[in-house]
Amino acid sequence: QVQLVESGGGLVQAGGSLRLSCAAYRRTISNYAMGWFRQAPGKEREFVAAINWSGGNTYYADSVKGRFTISRDNAKNTVYLQMNSLKPEDTAVYYCAADRTLGTPVREVGKYGYWGQGTQVTVSS
Repeated sequence: QVQLVESGGGLVQAGGSLRLSCAAYRRTISNYAMGWFRQAPGKEREFVAAINWSGGNTYYADSVKGRFTISRDNAKNTVYLQMNSLKPEDTAVYYCAADRTLGTPVREVGKYGYWGQGTQVTVSS
């Protein structure tokens, strides 16, 4: 079982930046695709970004493309989400997820078998 723990959330003004981290425990995630998802109040959980096992391929939702960057450090068993130019509509609980695959990461929530507890990101206008 992979245990995922997110950190780095907080309150930031519009236009600001935050860096989220997702640390994995109990197992190495070097053979897992990793994703970031978010869920705003009253809305479904949605895909934000994903990265393949090596870090060589990344994928983004259109709403964050050009503003967010996903990366990973397999030596540290950690995945990151750098969020720049934040907007009030980015306010949500952000979740890290792991999918044991060496293939292309997917955007579907149901394909990820392991999830963190989430970290709150609030962007004020």
